[in-house]
Amino acid sequence: MSMLGAVTTLREEVAGAELPLEIPGVAAGRGTREALLKQLDDYVIPRLRSLDAPLLAVVGGSTGAGKSTLVNSIVDEEVSRSGVLRPTTTTPVLVHHPQDERWFLDDRILPGLSRVTGTKGAPTAGAASAGTKGAGSDGAGSNGAGETSMRLVASSSLPPGMALLDAPDIDSVVSANRALATQLLAAADLWLFVTTAARYADAVPWDLLRQASERGTAVAIVLDRVPPEAMADIRSHLAGMLREQGLSTAPIFGIPEAALTAQGRLPESDVARLRSWLTALASDARARSVIVRQTLEGALGSLEQRAAVLAAATADQLAAVTALRDAADAAYGDATRAVEQGVTDGTLLRGEVLARWQEYVGTGEFFKQVESTISRVRDRVTAAIKGNPPPSGDLGEALQSGVAALIQSQGEGAAATVARRWRQLPGGDAVLQSRPGVAKPSATFTAATERLVRDWQGELLDLVRSEGKDRRTTARIAAYGLNGIGVVLMLIVFAHTGGLLAGAEVGIAGGTAVLAQKVLEAIFGDQAVREMAATARKRLLERVRDLYAAEQQRYDEALRGVDIQAGRAARLADAAAAVKAVR
Repeated sequence: MSMLGAVTTLREEVAGAELPLEIPGVAAGRGTREALLKQLDDYVIPRLRSLDAPLLAVVGGSTGAGKSTLVNSIVDEEVSRSGVLRPTTTTPVLVHHPQDERWFLDDRILPGLSRVTGTKGAPTAGAASAGTKGAGSDGAGSNGAGETSMRLVASSSLPPGMALLDAPDIDSVVSANRALATQLLAAADLWLFVTTAARYADAVPWDLLRQASERGTAVAIVLDRVPPEAMADIRSHLAGMLREQGLSTAPIFGIPEAALTAQGRLPESDVARLRSWLTALASDARARSVIVRQTLEGALGSLEQRAAVLAAATADQLAAVTALRDAADAAYGDATRAVEQGVTDGTLLRGEVLARWQEYVGTGEFFKQVESTISRVRDRVTAAIKGNPPPSGDLGEALQSGVAALIQSQGEGAAATVARRWRQLPGGDAVLQSRPGVAKPSATFTAATERLVRDWQGELLDLVRSEGKDRRTTARIAAYGLNGIGVVLMLIVFAHTGGLLAGAEVGIAGGTAVLAQKVLEAIFGDQAVREMAATARKRLLERVRDLYAAEQQRYDEALRGVDIQAGRAARLADAAAAVKAVR
């Protein structure tokens, strides 16, 4: 694989490593991702594609360091506005030799910046590439449509092979200017770093200079406004600081404190050495190549470590999303198990259900018969049923209401549990705020629960019909009533976990189940009743699982917008390793 191919692959992985979840430390990860993308797009990939393009020297530094004045003095022309008001440079100004215009008109470098051609208020005549606009007001920072622009100025005073880019202040009071200055420096082959005798030890410049050192960026220092009598001491002190930061090879150009010329420029004698150095560098293809390769190698060398930081941030996102999903899985899993227990432990045979059943088969004496003479229960139950209306009215409604209430309450509890747990987990509260509806059951949950129970009751009747195909059984079903038999089957389904009851149990609910069991055994036989009850219970729980899965799907959808692809962190590391291997 070529270097360009490896870097392009890495760029794709970096772009795909979105960090949408608001978790601790995400700001640093996003900053790393943004910086990586910008350096890859603004510098590394363009430079790999055009190694012979002009060297780009970005003039950067602190507020009031005299960057624009320096640029104007180097080219002996006012190409960048200077003054006492801060910030002065808000729109970057790129000065190039007319022969090099083709390298900068398109989006080869800094593709996020639109191009504006011409000097202050005077657009250059001639064609411009797509996205290039005529000159507007200098220092606006925007082309009027909210798009950041860069002014291109052609000057024959600058030798071919080199361009100067006057950047905003690195410590500007405007945050957008600070961000743009950092971006422009990351796009440079060479930093022409401007500081003053009064501010050369400030923290902000040295934070950036340390980054330059760590990434191998070529740097030259312009020490401006130095009292002549202090020039030697300050240069010596600055040189020592540069050595400590691994920048011992960075040349220092001292400019003494002096009055500006009538044109607002530095005296020729003060800027001559720097201009001569830049001209020599521009004229020497080999020297330019050394600078370009030094900075490019440094940028490439920094990719692995920064990609590792982004990979770790991506892994943190995946872990957070997984924890949120697990919380939803656990809540609805617990709700499903609670319903399973509730429909099999006899709980639903108490309360109103028990009262309705007792109204039908009688109390007191009937239960005494269950306890003392279980062998005669079947006859008594059969006689009772033949003499009474089918138990499909109030009893069926009580059973239906009971199971629906159980499913409803557990579903509501699951939604509340997920919301509570998500608020405790990293990133969860922000997702809930963006999707407030998932903090409670869906608007259709109640209706879906009621429909589930009705549909399940229909399945029970189908089971009864299927089991009663022969003529004798059909006649018995007709004698008791299809709906009545279905309600009795529901009673058995809700009896207990371990299968049908074999005899009288302690407790009224147990007795109720015994009676219901004997009714169906009189019609279908023992084995058939067992199979029917097991099938009915299984189908009910399947429907409950499907209902809860549909409710849980809302949480999956809420997380889909912040989903992190599994394996992204590994692919980032692999892509960075591939770049290292090609180097």
